[in-house]
Amino acid sequence: MKAGLFIPCYVDQFYPQVAIATLQLLEKLGVQVVYPPNQTCCGQPMANSGFQHLTKGCDELFVKNFANLDYIICPSGSCTLHIKEHLHDDRHEATATAIRSNIYELTEFMTDILKVEKLDASFPHKVSMHQSCHGQRGLKISQMSELVAEPFSKPGKLLQMVTGIELVELSRLDECCGFGGSFCVFEEAVSAKMGKDRVADHINHGAEFITSADMSCLMHMEGILKRQKSKVQVKHIAEILNASL
Repeated sequence: MKAGLFIPCYVDQFYPQVAIATLQLLEKLGVQVVYPPNQTCCGQPMANSGFQHLTKGCDELFVKNFANLDYIICPSGSCTLHIKEHLHDDRHEATATAIRSNIYELTEFMTDILKVEKLDASFPHKVSMHQSCHGQRGLKISQMSELVAEPFSKPGKLLQMVTGIELVELSRLDECCGFGGSFCVFEEAVSAKMGKDRVADHINHGAEFITSADMSCLMHMEGILKRQKSKVQVKHIAEILNASL
């Protein structure tokens, strides 16, 4: 199985350890990983700000980088969803369509494609999980609490395979953290208050670490935790699933 690794620009710039953990985890699971070195931002910030018409260059480069691969894997629900819903290339639309069908967020790839049932990982800490809005409501990697339906969580299923981990359940399982990309810039006060409320739920339940499939949400909450001088840390789910025994 040959898969392309798509690393979001903010992960590349600020959290390279998440990209490394994702690569190592996939290789442990037997995936032949290809990393196109010329990849750049997927264009999501522009599109979310109303400038979808300016993402043509990003789209064309993405198609060029990730054409002819069995799968594309990304450790970010929001960037994955953007590609699934918005990638187009007038000159290579068939290839763009194939990419939209073959891109997966990391945890959904592990559960739906690799069908992982066991992991050799250890993380002996109290961990709470943040369900990101894009992953939950866009990619459907976990159930929405407002629906009268059977609960499930693909990230949660994988975390339960980690030796020594103690998963902490929150009072509000799928409340937004307030990041929202450009929302945290244009609505700073609202975003900050939402983030403080979300962080308080994790802290009040005794979490040592907050994890998520989206590093952008964790980045937002990490800023609040640091300003509060909290000892609670954030860690992307790839880092926990890749943690050594």
